[in-house]
Amino acid sequence: MVLKWVGRLLVSRETSFRNRSKQVAKHVAKASCTCMASLEKEVDVLYAVVETGGKQYRVSTGDAIYVEKLNVNEGDEVILDRVLLVSQDGKVQVGTPYVDGAKVVAKAAKQGKQKKIIVFKYKAKKNYRKKKGHRQPYTKLVIESITA
Repeated sequence: MVLKWVGRLLVSRETSFRNRSKQVAKHVAKASCTCMASLEKEVDVLYAVVETGGKQYRVSTGDAIYVEKLNVNEGDEVILDRVLLVSQDGKVQVGTPYVDGAKVVAKAAKQGKQKKIIVFKYKAKKNYRKKKGHRQPYTKLVIESITA
């Protein structure tokens, strides 16, 4: 018996074309069902897009995000009022530029520095070399609630 890969299925060469197409159709139908189920779950999630430190983050309740350093102590409550978009129960509110009355409440879980990066400047044939390290400070925020 000679086996051959058809997509993600291993079928024998003796299998007729009709049987092979049925196997492929079953596989595709099963995959599309799982994809649709994951899409249905995504619709019910409450999420927002917030702006802080010149960057935008997609957040939902319980998420932990790392943002540019904020001037707060660990354990303090942070209110992010620059909310660009809120999605709740499949309804999307887009701000111009911010959504009125929307805010995201987060807790500052940690202050720290990222992994060190090396900045190395070099000019060929001129004996010019400069090596410098940099660690970017950050604040870890845990999202507690989103209000629209």
